[in-house]
Amino acid sequence: MDGVKHIVAVASGKGGVGKSTVTVNLALALSAQGYRVGVLDADIYGPSQAQMLGVEEGVRPQAAADNKFLPLEAHGIQAMSMAFMVNTRDAMVWRGPMVVGAFQQMLTQTQWDNLDFLLIDMPPGTGDIQLTLAQKVPVSGAVIVTTPQDIALLDARKGIEMFRKVNVPVLGVVENMSLYHCEKCGHEAAIFGTGGGDRIAEEYDTTVLGRLPLTLSIRELADSGRPSVVSEPDSAVSRTFAEIASQVAQSVSASQSGGPTISFSE
Repeated sequence: MDGVKHIVAVASGKGGVGKSTVTVNLALALSAQGYRVGVLDADIYGPSQAQMLGVEEGVRPQAAADNKFLPLEAHGIQAMSMAFMVNTRDAMVWRGPMVVGAFQQMLTQTQWDNLDFLLIDMPPGTGDIQLTLAQKVPVSGAVIVTTPQDIALLDARKGIEMFRKVNVPVLGVVENMSLYHCEKCGHEAAIFGTGGGDRIAEEYDTTVLGRLPLTLSIRELADSGRPSVVSEPDSAVSRTFAEIASQVAQSVSASQSGGPTISFSE
């Protein structure tokens, strides 16, 4: 893709595990380390990056030459989302081909400005959007987000298997909500179980990039449009995102050897 060096998909296989929150904070952590970063919100039905980046409703991207449009910028991040195109209060009652068409337009018609990393916030599942991404552009790697509970791990396995089938390297696993931490009394509890990230990383010969706690501040700051990495850059959560960002950047540099090829098996 013109203007993009590396594309990294952030996926989960399952909704509700904090994938979008991880995506935006990972993008901001990479930016804080000196990289030029963009975020493409590929969730057509339920885009959330506009709110997490603090982009006001009704702000639209400007047109550029050659039937392209310019990404919006927030916190030093270039961003494109379906939320910039439509009224976010309206339901996107679209069939699969329309969704794929919208995603392809955002993917190929956005005029990214000299990005080191483009993070793609993938929708849940292993369907049209995921296959279209793998077929249209060379993806440098994928980050899998999961919670420790067994039900989430079932879908995370499907996500890893999907990327393997299209020869996209899995850079690692982020275990979100790994431990509940009460910000008032300091009590900690493993609400969703323990060791899930380690088990799936061992099973698929990958690594756990980091573990994030279940805390009120992460949710509040993301909802307010000022995620943890920009609001609390010195916090333990932000340091964890910085470590994840460093590992992702190193893994992409080490494994990049041209774009993946499509290889399906029965």
